[in-house]
Amino acid sequence: MSLAVLKQFYGSDNVFTDETEVKQHQRLEKLYISTRAAKHFQRDIVRGVEGYIVTGSKQVEIGNKLSDDSQKYGAENTCTSGNTLSKAALAHGRARSLMEKERNNLLKALGTQVAEPLRAMVMGAPLEDARHLAQRYDRMRQEAEAQAIEVSKRQNKVRESVGNGELITKLEAAEHKLQELKSNMSVLGKEAVAAMSAVEAQQQRLTLQRLIAMVESERAYHQRVLQILDQLEGEMVSERQRIEASPNLPTENVMQPPPSYEEVNGMFGSPRVDELNESIEYFLAEAIQSYRAESEVELALSAGDIVVVRKD
Repeated sequence: MSLAVLKQFYGSDNVFTDETEVKQHQRLEKLYISTRAAKHFQRDIVRGVEGYIVTGSKQVEIGNKLSDDSQKYGAENTCTSGNTLSKAALAHGRARSLMEKERNNLLKALGTQVAEPLRAMVMGAPLEDARHLAQRYDRMRQEAEAQAIEVSKRQNKVRESVGNGELITKLEAAEHKLQELKSNMSVLGKEAVAAMSAVEAQQQRLTLQRLIAMVESERAYHQRVLQILDQLEGEMVSERQRIEASPNLPTENVMQPPPSYEEVNGMFGSPRVDELNESIEYFLAEAIQSYRAESEVELALSAGDIVVVRKD
């Protein structure tokens, strides 16, 4: 409701036509929406991080099992023609164990540096106290609005009954109560705005800090894992090259290596259209004329029907 409409409805000297009070009320409404949205976002982050920790913990368990299996095979060294695979298995198992330790450290960091601080703020007293102040202000404003209507009614009665002392006394009492409500509402409104503004600023600052902490933790984790993998790959490739260079390496029944990660995910360019067409076994076709089925196993078609056709 605009200020002009408020003045027309309540009168120019009413609390609800005071521009400062109207702006204060609008400011509180915006702060309430802002802090509520930030609270929901903080809660979403907490839930997401907690879910990541749960699934990550399962990945750590699986990774440690793979590490144990690799090191067990490497330690047993059952191959009769060499120990190359055993050495690679041992190296892989040790590297996998280090990577899972790094993953576990990441999960701990996400819990202590991201989820716990945000959860504490979502459930914290400052936010609840500020919201209670705002709610008290709203209730007092509604009470003042009702009292303003009561004053307006009594003013009309006094004008209609000139000289009625009892009506004048009741009007003065109603006006005095309205002035008290206005005064109290003004003080409470300022307190609510200050409290909500402080909470909003804290929400924005803390949430940004925790997001940065999450990114930094993940970045450090991936950098450390990359270092481990680089070292492991170097060791394993070096050993493979040594074996391939050996003159005693059998050349019969040598399997082609599987495609690399980049090749599987098309990181070296997209396939041509004709290559895609060759891999398609089914395609869509439109019937250009009607066809009446002559047996139960045949399909009746009408012109314009779309059908799936298998490519022979």
